[in-house]
Amino acid sequence: MQLKVLLTLLSVASVGWIFTVAPAAFGAEALITVVFVQPQHFTDAKDTALGQNSMGLLEALQKFIDETGKHYIPESMHLEITVINIDLAGDFEPWRGPQFDHLRIVRDVYPPCIALEFRLTDSHGSVVRAGKRELRDIAYQSRLVRPTDDPLRYEKDLLRDWFRSEFSSLKG
Repeated sequence: MQLKVLLTLLSVASVGWIFTVAPAAFGAEALITVVFVQPQHFTDAKDTALGQNSMGLLEALQKFIDETGKHYIPESMHLEITVINIDLAGDFEPWRGPQFDHLRIVRDVYPPCIALEFRLTDSHGSVVRAGKRELRDIAYQSRLVRPTDDPLRYEKDLLRDWFRSEFSSLKG
């Protein structure tokens, strides 16, 4: 049976943004739920130096989490991820001139970091695994990360490594 995916985006005033990825079958529970807690207060999830945090970037990360999670999380389980903070790789250096407020400078002093909490439950609602992680890679520039034209390639690589290390034993 092929799993059809339904993406629902809800705005929640006190929490932030909730992204739910669920099987399209009526009554089926979500496979992966991603909650961005107060994304307006994230350290850095924006496209420009003076701009606000970008919902487009968060949606792209959510989509990546869903696609990657399908490879590691069995359909009988539910993974809830609460993203507490994001600090994208690189930073803006607007003091270099007006054209630099839209240019992210990638240096080793600006490593990517994603702080999250997660809870994996089985079909009966029992907690299989839970925890809090701060994903960071200070050697991110020395790794070959593809595609090179993806503005979120370093963050996606962090998440891919986390899924691999945290959940690879779940699917055989």
